[in-house]
Amino acid sequence: MRRIRYQVACSLDGYIAGPNGEVDWIPPEPDIDFEAFFAQFDTLLMGRKTYEILSLDDPTYGHLYADKALIVASRTLRPEAHPRATVVAELTPAYLEQLRRQPGKDIWLFGGGELFRTLLAMGHVDTVELAMVPILLGSGVPFLPPPASRHRLKPLDQQLFPQSGIILLNYAVAPNGAPSSE
Repeated sequence: MRRIRYQVACSLDGYIAGPNGEVDWIPPEPDIDFEAFFAQFDTLLMGRKTYEILSLDDPTYGHLYADKALIVASRTLRPEAHPRATVVAELTPAYLEQLRRQPGKDIWLFGGGELFRTLLAMGHVDTVELAMVPILLGSGVPFLPPPASRHRLKPLDQQLFPQSGIILLNYAVAPNGAPSSE
């Protein structure tokens, strides 16, 4: 079964974007192989806000999205206005199970703390993969916005990139997304 992996850059104080959605605080890291990373996925699952700022025509990274299925959770986008994406008004456990059972590569939970919180509560996040960036933003879009339940994570691995100071932290979510008993 395909896994749903939440991979996101995060500031040390817990933000995935600045107050206006900006990500200019994420430094370039030449030792991260983005081509190899993107090759692990054939589906990007995201919320409306992430989709609206996604630059499919970006000269540096736009080609990395070209062969990916885009699934956008949105109650406001009209599907016919976004032919490149599959717009889903409500992500149900049944829909997510069906998506995970399809043949293919892993699914990248590509963006949105709120979407992460929702899928985590439903037990449909397999891994949390943080690229911790050595910066304190002070405010912005939180990694896990409230209200959120407690979930136990199991460390899988970590990797330091000395040039940028980014640390990749990989965790498995407790089976079935079960909340911690603590």
